[in-house]
Amino acid sequence: MSVITTRTALIEQGRWLTVQDCKRVLVVVHTVTFAQRLREVFGLLAADLRIQVVFTTAPHVFGNGVKEYLQELGIVAMPWEDALRTDFDLALAAGSRGVHELRTPVVRVSHGAGHIKLLTDTSLLAPGEARSPGMLSPQHLLHEGRVGPAAITYAHERDIAELARSCPEALPVAHVVGDPCVDRITAGMARREQYRGALGVAPGERLVTVASTWGPTSTFGRIDALLPHLLHQLPGAADRVALLVHPNVFAGHGAWQVRGWLAGCRGHGIALVPPEADWQAVLIASDVIIGDHGSLTAYGTLTDAALLLTPGPRREISAYSPAARLAATAPALLPAHPLAEQLDYAVSQFTPGQYDEVATLLSSAPGDFHRRMRSVLYRLLGLGEPASPPVVPPLPLPGPLERWETGASAWADTWADTGAVR
Repeated sequence: MSVITTRTALIEQGRWLTVQDCKRVLVVVHTVTFAQRLREVFGLLAADLRIQVVFTTAPHVFGNGVKEYLQELGIVAMPWEDALRTDFDLALAAGSRGVHELRTPVVRVSHGAGHIKLLTDTSLLAPGEARSPGMLSPQHLLHEGRVGPAAITYAHERDIAELARSCPEALPVAHVVGDPCVDRITAGMARREQYRGALGVAPGERLVTVASTWGPTSTFGRIDALLPHLLHQLPGAADRVALLVHPNVFAGHGAWQVRGWLAGCRGHGIALVPPEADWQAVLIASDVIIGDHGSLTAYGTLTDAALLLTPGPRREISAYSPAARLAATAPALLPAHPLAEQLDYAVSQFTPGQYDEVATLLSSAPGDFHRRMRSVLYRLLGLGEPASPPVVPPLPLPGPLERWETGASAWADTWADTGAVR
């Protein structure tokens, strides 16, 4: 019997544990992206001696890197098969795959900046049924015609209005709690100069961040068209460039391959930020963000950065999402014009507050995620909340961009200094 299986048995039997009679909460981690969002949630339970938090890694096509991510946090996950056979008081999950098999009530946690991408597998739709984003669709929320989760958390009241149209059966378990990334970025703006200094951006230098989601229509999916412009037109004497690439790109292709494709950037002052690193601090420190239809670009509306959008798949994006609203207002990057000129134009036309209308679509409870989320969890656990506000540490200072050079050099050690979520 393995160490992990033995530990599972001890949890089930309650023997030989120093802290006993705990409520048991299972955290189900499918991908690194989901783990980063869930960290904001399970962190709310960490200091409560009445609660034992246990982790498992569920099968997923983008599951590469999850075990390493958890190990960096000091977490050893139990096997998925053992988790399915074990009783818990509550489970937390950001993904849907396999969670209906658990023997416990499940809290589904939204991730990303709004619900952007429409359901891709249209074979699951009934004739004439409209496509909805995953966390708003019956295909992700119902199992055998019944609502699976005990609670589903959303960032905005508009999500509830959309849910009433797409999956009204889930309304009784839906909760608006806000968005932790909105809260952290908003609070972190006061430390912008500190983040720029920690990244090694000198006074007078311009930090250009290229933000990419995953998939063939993402910025990285078309990096062959953008990369020559970055290499030969940027960086100038006053430019620093950082690439923020979605963890699913690393998980799908492998970190070695992604670094290999970008090895030509080495020596050109272009840094590839590792998927575990503090991406929120990079966004806050940016002067310009070149982004696509992904969450990172939408979160960029909370910062003082000018935005420049790469072409996106309009038919694959929810029309009510922040990404769709941003695509209708932000300047578009055109390959026929020099990149440096387009960046200068975007900066000259940008005014503070230009994207406030988009930013307000990210959360209808700004500054209140951790309090609201904690209330949902403790109510489901049948416990009184701690008699103090949730402790939310500020974003840590990131490491210098020089440590994130592309190429063959290792970047795994950067996580030792960082701890934000994606």
